[in-house]
Amino acid sequence: MLEISSPRGIIGLLRQRGEEMDVIQVSGFSKNYGALQAVKHVSFTVAEGSVFGILGPNGAGKTTTMECMIGLKNRTAGKITVLGLDPEKHRHELFSDVGVQLQETVYQSAAKVFELCQLFSSMYKKPLDYRNLLDRFDLASKTKSSIGSLSGGQRQKLAIVLALIANPKIIFLDELTTGLDPGARREIWTYIRRLQSEGRTIIMTTHYMEEASLLCDQICLINQGEIVARGTVDEVITQAQIDLVITFETDGDVRSLLKDLPKMGHMKQEDSVVTIYTSSEETLTDLILKLSAASIPYRKIKITYPELEEAFLKLVNPTMKGAVS
Repeated sequence: MLEISSPRGIIGLLRQRGEEMDVIQVSGFSKNYGALQAVKHVSFTVAEGSVFGILGPNGAGKTTTMECMIGLKNRTAGKITVLGLDPEKHRHELFSDVGVQLQETVYQSAAKVFELCQLFSSMYKKPLDYRNLLDRFDLASKTKSSIGSLSGGQRQKLAIVLALIANPKIIFLDELTTGLDPGARREIWTYIRRLQSEGRTIIMTTHYMEEASLLCDQICLINQGEIVARGTVDEVITQAQIDLVITFETDGDVRSLLKDLPKMGHMKQEDSVVTIYTSSEETLTDLILKLSAASIPYRKIKITYPELEEAFLKLVNPTMKGAVS
């Protein structure tokens, strides 16, 4: 039996999309802080109704990029449009179309949940009913609670509620699940999927590779202010050029028989377990044909595809080897 240890093949089929309009365009964008060039010549587009992830290590320029996309900071060079408008020049026009949750936002701990929701509602001409939003995000029982009494997961759900009060077309989420326990993080993922199912476009920064793999239609990986890879999760993994790993068990030494397998990087055998590193799935077919032709029995054959975390580590540190042994 062949085992494929990655859910992305199924996810990819579920995410097949028709032709879409780009609601955000970033071209040659740079941002300097004095002599420090924080973001360097970044370009990408975001399709309507998609989840777009901006990934990178601490200090890579993720939050700076997001802040310039919403017009909170002025860019040094390049062009950014959101719904066809420059966010620096048209923040007022975009105000109701864009919802924002920034990582560094801090609210007074003594403030009540309903007070904060009412404050945000007062900013918009046609706000959504915050009571319905609180109910939808399982916060109805916390309406009169203070912000300081909420758990981390509840505070993040409230951040989404506040970002949704304007009924925006685009939502920016900056490190939304940082610091949450795994259960709370997965609950937030469910809400993000629901928002996308409504046709909203979501731009998110994240440190979590699993989060990006499960949620994002497209990602860009930023390191030291520059894009080092972009595309779908599978495309970024391909750009990292990390080997697939084939393992199986057999009786006897098969290293001589298999040493000339096409596209194989290297192979090792420890007792009955054989491990092959290869750049192509075709190696699996060639392997099975060789073993069968030599009448060598094999069992527990498995192919493991590289994950986004491996690609991330290699792309931000190009000296890493392609095969992980």
